[in-house]
Parts: sequence; structure tokens; C-alpha cells
Amino acid sequence: MVSTYAEFRFGWPVVVASAIGIGLGMSPLPFYTIGVFAGPLAQEFGWGIDQVMLALAFFTVAAVISSPVVGQLTDRYGPRRVALTSIVLFSITMMSFALQNGSMMMWLGTWSVLAFTGAGTLPITWTRAVNSWFFRKRGLALGFSLIGTGLFGLLAKQYAFFLIQLVGWRWAYVGVGALPLLIAWPVAFWLFRDTTDPKVASKVAQMEQHTEKRKVRHGGLTLLQATKDWRFWLLAYSFVPISFAVGGPIPNLETMLGNKGFSPDDAVTLASLIGVAVIIGRVAGGFLLDHFPAPAVAAIILSLPALATFMLAQSDLSFAYAAMAIMILGAAAGVEYDLMAYLVSRYFGLLHYAAIYGALYGFFALGAGFGPAVFGAFYESDGNYDAILLISSVLFVVGAVPLLLLDKYRDYEEPLEAE
Repeated sequence: MVSTYAEFRFGWPVVVASAIGIGLGMSPLPFYTIGVFAGPLAQEFGWGIDQVMLALAFFTVAAVISSPVVGQLTDRYGPRRVALTSIVLFSITMMSFALQNGSMMMWLGTWSVLAFTGAGTLPITWTRAVNSWFFRKRGLALGFSLIGTGLFGLLAKQYAFFLIQLVGWRWAYVGVGALPLLIAWPVAFWLFRDTTDPKVASKVAQMEQHTEKRKVRHGGLTLLQATKDWRFWLLAYSFVPISFAVGGPIPNLETMLGNKGFSPDDAVTLASLIGVAVIIGRVAGGFLLDHFPAPAVAAIILSLPALATFMLAQSDLSFAYAAMAIMILGAAAGVEYDLMAYLVSRYFGLLHYAAIYGALYGFFALGAGFGPAVFGAFYESDGNYDAILLISSVLFVVGAVPLLLLDKYRDYEEPLEAE
């Protein structure tokens, strides 16, 4: 009898490499640490928190442009080549933040460049390979692959805070930026290969015979065909308000919690719980996607954070309630990428997976990128985040519920007996 977990026997290297590559990539590293750097930057250059967070809006515009491009490159040249190249460029650009001189143009420009150099480290490339190795346990494999965002998000905040206290924010940026080059690149070089790579052809053949008699085949829709499908546009619509409501609070958590009366140490400790919650959300979400219809899983889990943002808006926020709210918010952040990768593979296939994922990621980036700047603007205007947190509670529901309209998956895999 074939074990339903047999795919992990063959695909574990790509899962490990993806977890580290995604965790030290463009998706979490700049996003999770900007809140820690915001205070020192504002103090040294006289910027407002909204000015610091404006960088994420420019980052978003550049990501909207670069993500479809890197998707096309991944489908054409393979995820390994794109990821290895991008890690190097992303690491160098991240370290260059240490050269900031107070020029807002330089600050915003560096973030824009970061979106182009680091786009190949997004889940677009890594999940392309993971999806090709897994079918029956694809959701769980994606969950494990994406736990890197939570794990390194948790550690990166603490690491950046420690370095800032020890050597100042400039050297802290160098220390944070060096992580992808020193850790993610060597691991990816040795372990990260797609099933189309000739060097793993014999391994793929063994896997096909031991995992439910399915042939690994990259079938599916082209990007043009996908954009003519109503499911594509439903996903595009849903991810904008959800990513805004999730992405807006996270970089602002340290300032938000400080505004509620928490000490800097407590604020960083609480904000770091996001990483723990993301890890839980990744694995639990991946497991649920393998056992229950993804639209139902998404609608339920992505509606729950409405309660979290409502709790964070309360004036008498205790440490326990803050921790609970942040854990709920982090769990939703943990499901988002799993969900996008899973739904793209199930509804559109792997033929042009990276290009389709990249196009949808652009919509996701719109919400996640502009969210922090909007949250910062509300803070500068009102002196708190309460109003925008309540608005986000509504946005979670508005974005999540329509996902229930999605219908049955499409099957682009091929049984071996058909050969």
C-alpha cells in the first residue's frame, strides 16, 4: 500500500530549501523588520512614521511590475536559476540601506530597487518547484515550505532589535541583509531543484512509481487563458482587501503597541508573536487544504482576523488580549501565501504557474504594500490606529466571504496508466 505521505520521501529537499529561501527572502525580511527600524530612522532623520512606511507603497508599485516579470522568467528558465540569482542581488540591496543619508528620494528609491532585485525570492519561484513535487499532500508541503516567513519573521525582528541596540541601525541593516547570502543561497544551491531538472530525473521516475501512480506533468492554462477565467478575477479582488487588512497592521505593530502604553521591549516581544502565529497558520492551513475544500477554509480563517483588529482598536488593551489578537492576525498571514499557491495550482495548473501566481501577487501586493502607509497616515492624523483597525475588520469579511463562490478544482495531473 502506498503511503499518502510518500511524496515527502522524495520532495523534502525542495521543501527545506523553500522554507529557508522564502523565510530569508523579499516577502518577510524587509516587511517584518521595517517596524523595528522605523523609530531609529525617524529619530535620526526627523521623518514621521508615515514617511518611513511610505517606502512600502513604492515597494509595492515596483513589486506589482516585477512579480509578473519574474513569473515569466521562472516559467522560462526554471525556478532554481531565478532564485539563486535573485538571492545575491536582494542581499546586496538590503545591505545598502545602511548607506541612507536622510534623503527621502534615496530611501524610496532603494525600496523600489529592492522589489526588482528580490522578486525572484518571492514564493512565486519556490512554490513552483514545491507544487511539481507534491500532489496528494500539496497543501501540507506548501505549509511547511512557507513556515520560513513566520520563523524568520519572528527571529528577524528580535535579531534586528538586538543589532540596533548593539551596533546601531546602519550595521543592523548590514547584518540583516547578509542573512540571505550566507544562509539561503548555499542551501538553495544544494537542495533546490524542480522536477524538470535533468539532475533529478531518476528520482522523479521513482517518485512517479511510488506515489499513487501519478505522472508529474506541468499541464494547465496559459496566463492569457487564466485572465479570461472569472476565478482569476475573483481571487484578484479578494486578495486586495485581505492583504491590506493583514499587511497594514504588521509593520506598524511596534508603534501601535507603544501608543497603547506598552514598553519598547514588550512591544517587540508582542510583535514577534506574529512569527509564531504565522508558523501555526502555515502548517494548520496546509493540513486543512488537503482535507477540506480550499474556498471554505479560506473564507473561515481569513474572516477571523476581523475580531483581532477589533480587539487591537480597544483603548484598554491588556498584554493577554494584545497577544491573542496578534496570534489571530498572524495565523491569517500564515494562510494567505499557502492559499494563493494552492489555488493557482489547483485551478490553473503548473504550465504557466509562476506567471499566473506573479500576476495575482501584484494584486496581493497592492493591499499589503499600501496598507502600512495608510495605517501610518491614520496614526499621524489621529494620534492612534483605532479608526483604520475598525475599517480593517470590515475588509476581512468583504474579502474572505466571496471566496466561497469558487467551485471544484481542476485536475491537470496525469495517471501513469494513460501513458
